[in-house]
Amino acid sequence: MSDGIMSKAATMEIPISSNGDAGSLPEDDGLEQDLQQVMVSGPNLNETSIVSGGYGGTAEGIIPTSTIKGSGLHQPHPSPAVGGEEVVRGIAVEKFDIVKKWGINTYKCTKQLISERFGRGSRTVDLELETQIELLRETKRKYECVLQLARAFTNHFYSLVQTQHALGDAFADLSQKSPELQEEFGYNAETQKLLCKNGETLLGAVNFFVSSINTLVNKTMEDTLMTVKQYETARLEYDAYRTDLEELSMGPRDASTLCRLDAAQSQFQSHKDKYEKLRADVAIKLKFLEENKIKVMHKQLLLFHNAISAYFAGNQQQLEQTLKQFNIKLKTPGAEKPSWLEEQ
Repeated sequence: MSDGIMSKAATMEIPISSNGDAGSLPEDDGLEQDLQQVMVSGPNLNETSIVSGGYGGTAEGIIPTSTIKGSGLHQPHPSPAVGGEEVVRGIAVEKFDIVKKWGINTYKCTKQLISERFGRGSRTVDLELETQIELLRETKRKYECVLQLARAFTNHFYSLVQTQHALGDAFADLSQKSPELQEEFGYNAETQKLLCKNGETLLGAVNFFVSSINTLVNKTMEDTLMTVKQYETARLEYDAYRTDLEELSMGPRDASTLCRLDAAQSQFQSHKDKYEKLRADVAIKLKFLEENKIKVMHKQLLLFHNAISAYFAGNQQQLEQTLKQFNIKLKTPGAEKPSWLEEQ
């Protein structure tokens, strides 16, 4: 076998045993999802507007009555329909080739996938990279949980602040209408007013936290995982064409087989290059994502801790200072939801 076939770089081909490398999904469900992923990118057939000489086009090719003089007929100019038919035929052949190539590629990938799942084939594995990918998916699931809980906290706390605001108004009203308890109602009205103000400040900090985590999870991490999906598809194609080349290499070496072998070698090399490029892209994105995650979370966790601590300690000055430290601005009073933010 040629060096091009056996080159493994940072990968190794590991036979898949039939007793369990089907992932966390049940085998049938996982296989069905993977097959759907193989089939999802169908051939790209761009629609082309074609006007033939006979349908919906100009009136060329139709003999006008003015050309008829007596019994003689003037021959019309040659119809452009012939040229139109050649264009149609060319486009049809091109689209047929696209569908044919897509069909062959899908067949090979499906065959490879089934072979891997039932332990009859081998797949190329980059252990270090796939460990990092699985860690990213697990981290994303955990961060999504934090995001969901932080949003729930925001909703509940917003309701609390609204209730404190209404309670403060009720105390203030009773202070004016109850002379014998004016002072007591007044104290409580001022307390609720202060708590409401501090609550809105805390909501500003928590919403900033939620917004940042949402961006990290649903934009930054998701972007990296999209590249991972492309890499995993390229890996499957690479192994499919590698297997195809290996099977041809073990066959007879007649003229027909040698021609097919050269074509298979070329296709294999093309998919190998694509696979290695995407593998490098994933490695780079994972590295930068990890650096960005640490930077973002260091800032956001510090903000969350300082804001929560200051609020529940009743330290209004420290709470306001926390928002200034992280350049958070609240909306002006009177907004429908004073907790939403305007970031600098």
